[in-house]
Amino acid sequence: MKRLAIDTDYLAATLDALMAIPSPTGYTDTIVRHVSAELTRLGLSVELTRRGAMRAVRKGAEHRGARALVSHLDTLGAQVKFLKENGRLSLVPIGTWSARFAEGARVTIFTRSGAYRGTILPLKSSGHTFNDEIDTSPIGWDHVELRVDALAFNHEDLEKLGIEIGDIVAVDPNPEFLDNGFIVSRHLDNKAGVAVMLAALKALNEEGAETPVDIHWLFTIAEEVGVGASSIITPDVASMIAVDNGTTAPGQNSREFGVTFSMADQTGPFDYHLTKKLVELCEENDIRYQKDVFRYYRSDSASAVEAGADVRTALITFGVDSSHGHERIHMHALRSLAELITAYVVSPVEIPRDYEETAGMKGFTRQPTAEAEQSLTPEATEADIADSLD
Repeated sequence: MKRLAIDTDYLAATLDALMAIPSPTGYTDTIVRHVSAELTRLGLSVELTRRGAMRAVRKGAEHRGARALVSHLDTLGAQVKFLKENGRLSLVPIGTWSARFAEGARVTIFTRSGAYRGTILPLKSSGHTFNDEIDTSPIGWDHVELRVDALAFNHEDLEKLGIEIGDIVAVDPNPEFLDNGFIVSRHLDNKAGVAVMLAALKALNEEGAETPVDIHWLFTIAEEVGVGASSIITPDVASMIAVDNGTTAPGQNSREFGVTFSMADQTGPFDYHLTKKLVELCEENDIRYQKDVFRYYRSDSASAVEAGADVRTALITFGVDSSHGHERIHMHALRSLAELITAYVVSPVEIPRDYEETAGMKGFTRQPTAEAEQSLTPEATEADIADSLD
């Protein structure tokens, strides 16, 4: 079966709804409930781990050798580190992101007794007071503070409000969906990946598509702090594709259009055979793609493999400009990813040996070892060869 048509209106509406739900790592219960309800509406039964990582299985012809798709529900955020004497809060980041992008952010502080609004500001934020010192202030989490929009002028006032060390701070995403297809927001990593998976599932259901093996739809809750898919994969899963953001930036080959394949991240190369299959599916289905290598990046696949899951892994991404900052993506990439997912899950199993956790050499994969064929004739001269390399 070829790629399926994707309902981009549904994809955009789903993403917009996800963006409206704060979900920094450690505060994901609400978004888990939301996605669980949507999976149920799409006809799947949902299983949760104790902390809320999610699994929903769409049945295929074969139980063994299942395929998994994974995105993470959690986002970047912050946590209260200290209640300051000036009535403001010092912070530490949740996940890896620069305080440069925290300055000026509107936020919500979640306490045991309720929520408060506030703003993350540099320690020197008044131009009328500090003049040019604002432009020369250092950048870092030790150089910002959270101003709470409540009567809080000292440490005691903060305590009366019920604000405590360790309270979670969610940063407003401020999403914009532009008519030209661009989407600008914080936390597109990885709520856009979640929306892509749900849109692909909707397309499969509407087509009544059958798959050769079970498909596990996985949603994790602590990827931004490195935990990710460490405890959600069952032994019957043979391969897993992570759906996440690519790194569109100078020196990178990611794009905001089409599928960007990560060939490797900081944990090493992704599975040769699975990635090759996905690339060929793009070529067969006229899905635009490019390849990239991510140097300072890890995803749900890394946590799964490090936890001992013996699964083939691949990473397909939507290119994000200014990742972990004020992010920008394009609907073309999201649609392309969803199309690729539909083509992949219905495609035949090419490595039947993967049905078993362990097996003998029979049916084991092969990688090319012979030299590539040259376009030059055997009589080619050294000069010809030199010219061909120019």
